[in-house]
Parts: sequence; C-alpha cells; structure tokens
Amino acid sequence: MANNNPNSEVSPDETLKIRSYKTSGDIEVPDKIIDQIIGQKEAVETVIKAAKQRRNVLLIGEPGVGKSMLAKGMAELLPPEELQDILVYPNMEDNHNPLIGVMPAGEGRNVVTNYKIKAKGQEERKNMFMIVIISLILIIGFFMKQYLAAIIAAGIVLLVLMQMKPRTTVMVPKLLINNDRKNMAPFVDATGAHAGALLGDVRHDPYQSGGLGTPAHERVEPGMIHRANKGVLYVDEIGSLKMKTQQELLTAMQEKKYQITGQSETSSGAMVRSQEVPCDFVLVASGNLHVLEGMHPALRSRIRGYGYEVFMKDTMKDTPENRDKLVQFVAQEVSKDGRIPHFSREAVAEIIHEAQRRAGKKEALTLKLRDLGGLVRAAGDIVKGEKAEVVTLEHVLSAKKLARTLEQQIADRYIVQKKRYSIFKSEGGEVGKVNGLAIIGGHFGSGIIMPIAAEAAPAHIKDAGKIIATGKLGEIAKEAVQNVSALIKKHTGTDISTYDIHIQFVQSHEGVEGDSASVSVATAVISALENIPIDQSVALTGSLSIRGEVLPVGGVTAKIEAAADAGIRKVLIPKSNMDDVLIEDHYRKKIEIVPVETLSDVLEHALVGKGKKSLLDKMQKITDMVPKGILQKPATH
Repeated sequence: MANNNPNSEVSPDETLKIRSYKTSGDIEVPDKIIDQIIGQKEAVETVIKAAKQRRNVLLIGEPGVGKSMLAKGMAELLPPEELQDILVYPNMEDNHNPLIGVMPAGEGRNVVTNYKIKAKGQEERKNMFMIVIISLILIIGFFMKQYLAAIIAAGIVLLVLMQMKPRTTVMVPKLLINNDRKNMAPFVDATGAHAGALLGDVRHDPYQSGGLGTPAHERVEPGMIHRANKGVLYVDEIGSLKMKTQQELLTAMQEKKYQITGQSETSSGAMVRSQEVPCDFVLVASGNLHVLEGMHPALRSRIRGYGYEVFMKDTMKDTPENRDKLVQFVAQEVSKDGRIPHFSREAVAEIIHEAQRRAGKKEALTLKLRDLGGLVRAAGDIVKGEKAEVVTLEHVLSAKKLARTLEQQIADRYIVQKKRYSIFKSEGGEVGKVNGLAIIGGHFGSGIIMPIAAEAAPAHIKDAGKIIATGKLGEIAKEAVQNVSALIKKHTGTDISTYDIHIQFVQSHEGVEGDSASVSVATAVISALENIPIDQSVALTGSLSIRGEVLPVGGVTAKIEAAADAGIRKVLIPKSNMDDVLIEDHYRKKIEIVPVETLSDVLEHALVGKGKKSLLDKMQKITDMVPKGILQKPATH
C-alpha cells in the first residue's frame, strides 16, 4: 500500500530499501533540531548561513511545514559563550531612572548574592542598635519604677528607629536576565505577545507614597526582546502585531538596546524609564503570504536588507531518499512524544502513502508534517489502548478513521443531510442540474458534492440577456461563470443573448471560490438551453479555458472519494490530473474515473437521452469550421 500511483518513478518494492530496520525504533534520531527538519534543504542552508552571520530571517509558508523548528534550530547554532547576565540597579539620584549593568553569564547571581549579604549585615547592625537602645530604656524605667513610661518610651523609640534610614542604604539589585548554566543561546517564542510582554514593562505600585512603595528598580520586568539577547526571537504571524509595536520592535533591532518603561499610561510604572537594556537578538519572523499585508514596510525592509526571506515548500519530490526521510520523521515523532510505541515497516509504509495522498499531486510527498504527526500519534494512542508493543498497518488504518479533520466530519454529515432531503441525486437524469465537486478546508481539504442548477428564460430586453449566478460566489468564481457564455456560443452555436441564464450553487452556505466548477456550470447551462438531461450518477470537476480545454484543478483525490461516499458511480476529472489520483483501495470498486480533455468529452459522458447525439454532431461541425490557424498560439514578439 505504500505506492498506489502507477506513474510514480518509485516502484512499490523500492519504498523502504534505503534503511534496514524492523521498527522505527531502529532508526537513529539526530540530536540537533536543524538535522531533524525534513524536506526543507534550501531553507536549512539559508538558516545555517544566517546563524553564522547573525542575520534576520523571514519564513513564509503554510502552517505545519517546519517554520518554528527552523527557528529553534537556528538558536542551537548560535555561540552560547556570548551569553550575558543583565541586572537593574537603583538610581540614588533619580529613583525613576534605574541603572542597568551587564556582565558575563553566571556572574549576575554572584553580584546579587554579595549585595544581599551586605544588606543583611546592615539590617542586622540596625536591629542590634535598636535592641540595645530599647533594652537600655526599659532597664532605666524599671530601675526608676516608671514601668508604663518606660514601655511608652520604648515604643516611640522603636517607631522612630524603624523610620530612620542610614545615610548609605544597601539596596539589592534585581537580576533581570539570568543565563547562568545555560549551554545554548536563548530561543524566545513571542508569538501573540502584547506590547508589555514583548518590549518589557514596569509594574504598577499602589503604595508609591508614604515610604511604603516598592523601589522602582524592583518593579522593572524584562520583555521577550531582552530575554532573547544573544539568541533568537521568534514571532509567528508577524503581521498580527500592532503597527506601533512593530515600529518599537524595529527600533530594538536597529539599536540592539531598548529602554523599559510602563506600557500603561494610567500606571505608576509609566513614570519609570530604565537605562537602555541590551537586546541583541536575531529575529526569525514567519507566517503565510497574507501576513505580508500586515507587516510594517520598514520592518520587512530591515529583514530583507540585513537578512533573508525564505519561502517554505509544502511538498517534496517522491523519491526513495525522500521517503527515507519520512521514515526518520516517524521515528522522531515517536521519540518526541515519549508515550507511544514504535511503528512496524508496514505501518511506516502506510504513513508514507498518506503523505503521497496529502501532497495532492503526482510524484510528491507532503511536507505539512505537523498534520501527518497527528496521524502518527493517533495510531500510537490506539496501540496504547490495546496494550500492544508495536504499531501495525491495521492500527494506522484505524487511526485514519479516528483522526479525521473537522472538514472531513462536516463533509460526511453534509452528504448524509443532502441525500436525506434529496438536494442532490445519484441516479436518473435531470435537465439543467449537475453534481459538481468542491473542497472545504483549504486546497487539499475534504471533498463535498456541490449541486449546481441552471435555468434559461427569455431575456427581459431583446438581445440583452444576462447571466445571473447566486450562491456567495468569490471573484474568481464570478469570472469563471462569465467565461461560460463565450464557450457556449463558440462550441454550440447558440446565441445566449436572447436568454437570461440563472445559475444557482445550491445551498452553498460556505461560499464558492475558484474556477474548478466551470466545467459543471457549462454542462448545466448547455443542458438547460438544449433541454437535454444530465446523468445524475455522474459528478464532475475541472476548470475550463475559453477555448474549451479542461484544465487541472486541486484536491481531485478528496473529491473522488466524496463522490464515491455519496453513491456517485462515475466521476469526470481533467486528464492532466490522472496522475494525482491516490484514492484508497476500497473506493476503486465503487466508482469509475473518466479523464476528459475538452468540453465535448465532458458532454459525451455527462448528457443522456434524446438530443445528445445531435448536439455533439453540431459541436463537431462548428469546431471543424473554425480555421486551424485561429487556434494556434499567438506570437509573443
């Protein structure tokens, strides 16, 4: 089961020949995080260069492809001998401007300890002086038999002495950043941090008057930028930070030091501003392509000018070497989890097969390994429940049913509800109604049946017919519907300007985007115009060019499986997508997969009943009448 793709470069016998092992426990897991990253060779090489030169990095890619692992791996590569301890001292001249001290890692704790010893000695001398004075007063009072007066006098003296401060009070500094006994540069994940946590803050002091308040230097709290000094500051979804916060982050990156002050204007901490605190960090920012819209232009310019921008891959080529990397991935996941047993060879082969399916295209393996790791853990949990020693193929197959995504669960419920209320049919024939196929939950999510209905009515205004589409269509979907009119006129010879054509994406509450339904729309409209039924046991997907060619679309495997679950017996897909089909074995007996190249091929398989042959003959005649030179590609010079 490791390789169901007949056109793959790798035969089934080659699947697991790279390493000789019985279970994933025989696979050695690399110690360094950077060596555990799978399939991102170019990104790893860039990060290694960036670590040597202390350059900032912007990682762009889909969730779960290894962006945070790269950032952690970069922290391992930075030299730990440069780590520093940072202390904050009281400023005797200006209490609201605490002083900052920097020293090599490990020395800060010793400094604080020495100050505590001095402060303790000073406090002990003060207490001893108080005891001597009070004892003397009590002895004199008792000797003169003035007991009450002696007690009152002792109390007054005690209060006075407690309020008195020596000329040189020993105040203990606060250890702001402690890197004692750390053998790796710090890695700080600042994802989702608010301004105070990221940039530092000064706590509010409700007892700031009357001598009861906490000294300002003790209320200073370091930010994540300061904790990441000499290390890596990682910020995922960097564009979600407020613009003001991004500006302050940029200032810290440029100056490599940043003052700490209270972030709330209504807090007493806003009156305190420390000296500049070192924050010489390497920024690793990440997100998907949309995150760039929310990034401050100057911040991105700083990264681009003094670092690297990396676009992460979400698939890798399906080769023996890359499959071998997935064997290592399974061993890593088991080792990291620490609570699940190792996988047999057959179980690992099924994980690799699932990586092929999730890639969504021919001769590729997915690199969305966080999601694939969820399947590994689900299979392991099943084994723990059974108290078995090794994860087998059957356990992985059971886990695939157990660990279904929300989109898959929604799609299953969707199909049941649609069939119960006859929103779509899987048998018979109907005019103007077709079973389209769509994806929910992203490009490679779960497939669903999307019924599309079309009706042609005489135009309200002569020769001014319109195409009216409903169903929460996105911009690309709207444009695809408009292109259908040109296709129909060209390939069928029907002048649709005399009709108002209504197209409904039936109960598409979640909306429709993309052009993968354009084949279905064209079929439904032609059926309505020509009054020819569509076979309801057929479902179809594909994008149409304005020349009538059926172009490839994404998610064909999930769409085919959804059609089979819905009772559909035949599915039409673009011929160029045939190598992308990696359906489970039990679906192969349920459904026939028909590759199509042109709109004529689609109608040949989708239409039934009277009128079908004459329509196809008419389309063929029109195609033959078009001079071949017109269909040639235009010159580019």
